Amino acid sequence: MTDLDAVLGNAGPTGLKERIAAELAAVRERSLAYTDADDDMLVRQHSSLMSPLVWDLAHVGNYEELWVLREVGGIEPLRPEIDHLYDAFRYPRKDRPTLPLLGPAEARKYISGVRGRVLDVLDRVDLTDPDPLRSRGYVFGLVLQHEHQHDETMLATLQLSRRPGLVRDGELPPGRPAAEPEVHIPAGVFRMGTDTTPWAYDNERPAHRIYLPGYWIDRHPVTNGAYLEFVEDGGYRDPRWWLPQGWEWAERNGVEAPLFWTRDGDTWWRVRFGREEPVPPDEPVQHVSWFEADAYARWAGKRLPTEAEWEKACGGRTYPWGEADPGHLGRWANLGHRAARPAPAGAFPDGASPYGVEQLIGDVWEWTDSWFQPYPGYRCFPYEEYSKVFFGETYRVLRGGSWATHPSAVRTTFRNWDYPIRRQIFAGFRCARSEE
Repeated sequence: MTDLDAVLGNAGPTGLKERIAAELAAVRERSLAYTDADDDMLVRQHSSLMSPLVWDLAHVGNYEELWVLREVGGIEPLRPEIDHLYDAFRYPRKDRPTLPLLGPAEARKYISGVRGRVLDVLDRVDLTDPDPLRSRGYVFGLVLQHEHQHDETMLATLQLSRRPGLVRDGELPPGRPAAEPEVHIPAGVFRMGTDTTPWAYDNERPAHRIYLPGYWIDRHPVTNGAYLEFVEDGGYRDPRWWLPQGWEWAERNGVEAPLFWTRDGDTWWRVRFGREEPVPPDEPVQHVSWFEADAYARWAGKRLPTEAEWEKACGGRTYPWGEADPGHLGRWANLGHRAARPAPAGAFPDGASPYGVEQLIGDVWEWTDSWFQPYPGYRCFPYEEYSKVFFGETYRVLRGGSWATHPSAVRTTFRNWDYPIRRQIFAGFRCARSEE
């Protein structure tokens, strides 16, 4: 039973409504904190890969209006003339600065007005209604997770801005060495995906049983220190380790190390939210593309795990450690911007899966070898543009969430996806190998 199920079952719909209201307040506080900057910072485009921060701010309110106020509340549109501006499929990110977007003050006023009406809808909606948007508050889970995902996008934009002083840091537990660097996962059938997680997305469904041969998987994500060995061994100059498309991409773009890394003599430095610091060897490497992760794995004599192998290594639970919500027990994972960086390898032994695999949730999104494809029996809900339009052999799947991912927006079945060249996201990886 998940924490959300416990709230609904023990306290009834009123308890669930109280939790939803609290979660709505928390996510909005987070969004406003990441946009607490001067107007120039918010309206400027810091990278063609990202929207201006003010677009994300108004977009989360517009999404909330569309799904909660209009679809569930039956309320007339508040600002129908801006819908097209905040349609994520209408204009690519690189073109959004040219649009007549709401300014920072107007965006804050708009999303505040939407939120007040959302709370009114929450107060009167029947969460026991079998309608799939209302049942167990699914529509509120939809907008909560959506806003937290945009908050993580905002953090990626703030990192790309290289402006210091805008993102808080924090303390993390120390790491510890692993007695055995790999964990063996025996052959067998396991249940992948979910039918029961109340706020799971359509691409996580339905649960289905699949057989996997035995394999080995890294106990921890690959660290900066381990990745540096690949760099120093000439990994970026040796086409043997790269797929042709990856080699062409790295050559064309002059890629020689993870994004934000630079070398000064014998020391490697990184820029982290405007601060320059030596690369810490014991943290999981982040800001690497799928092509880089794949090349490292080949160099190491291994491969990337499939998403099925990654999920099986979690042990068939909502979280690797069990069913308890990580938002309440932070000793298990580095999530929710506890600090503005990954935790050292071995920092969360209590968060290990039943197999003994650690840090599967939090720290860095982990690239897998899988394309983003639908599960057998997939049914689109509530709209095609969330998952269906992305299926195919264009996007690679990432699992597990990062230090910037909120606990309510991640679980062992959660599937993220991106282009294999993307590096601005907080992505790393771990390796696997088949039984010999």
